[in-house]
Amino acid sequence: MLWLQLALTGLQVGAVYALTAVGFSLIFGSTRIFHFAHGATFVLAAYVFYWAYQAGLPAPLGILAAAVAAVALGVTMDRLVYAPIQRHEGSFFTVFVASFGVGIAVQNIVGMVFGRSFVTVTTELSRSVKILDGVYVSPLAWIAVACAALFFVGLQWFLRRTHVGMALRALSDSPELIRAYGLDPRRLSTYAFALGSVLVVPGAIITAATSGLNPALGHHVMLISLAATIVGGIGSIGGALAAGFLLGLAESLALIVFESQWTEAVTFAILFLFILLRPAGLFGRAATS
Repeated sequence: MLWLQLALTGLQVGAVYALTAVGFSLIFGSTRIFHFAHGATFVLAAYVFYWAYQAGLPAPLGILAAAVAAVALGVTMDRLVYAPIQRHEGSFFTVFVASFGVGIAVQNIVGMVFGRSFVTVTTELSRSVKILDGVYVSPLAWIAVACAALFFVGLQWFLRRTHVGMALRALSDSPELIRAYGLDPRRLSTYAFALGSVLVVPGAIITAATSGLNPALGHHVMLISLAATIVGGIGSIGGALAAGFLLGLAESLALIVFESQWTEAVTFAILFLFILLRPAGLFGRAATS
């Protein structure tokens, strides 16, 4: 039953990866900004929830506080960092370096405030329950998968059925057309950052209550988000979701064959295979000249 245990664990990990990758894919797909600080947003949301838990606040207030902190960081980055750089026609690389620097700064501030040691949030939902002989699953695993499904369905409805959502889908293709219809690309960009930042919150909270936290976690989150975005197809929300689950399952099932220190290498082996064999990703469209 080892494979089943690892597969169920992989689904939980994959749900966290999927939610985070969908947020990054939404931001990048809409704005073409490489938001490296997305990993720092994950860390900030997780630690704000941890602070609320330590302070004895009710869980709903802790979740709300984490969401507010995540959105505040995402919107602040868009308004105070990316907008001035783009206004002065800064290059893609300039935006990336700025995002990288802010991400490192946020993670170091979190480390100074909360310490750099491993911390975790222990709840009743964190405790594993035996479902079969030798197979244990915590309720948080099912909650993680349900959150991924609900957030994805809600996001798809928003992008396809609302005027703002349709404008976000068109933003990366033609900002000029957006202006022609009387919409403000800068405001739409802020909406993209707010939505993308909110999507990291469920994964951040679930991670805090399962595998635990440390301030350096943001680098791993960002790398996985990037890998899932490429594997799923750049700009494809559904692709990012599917790739997040794929990478989570692969990372977990790899323990059958490899030592634990090699599981992350499996993730990037999959990424390199997709770059070589299917550069457009699972649901991306190949570019034509």
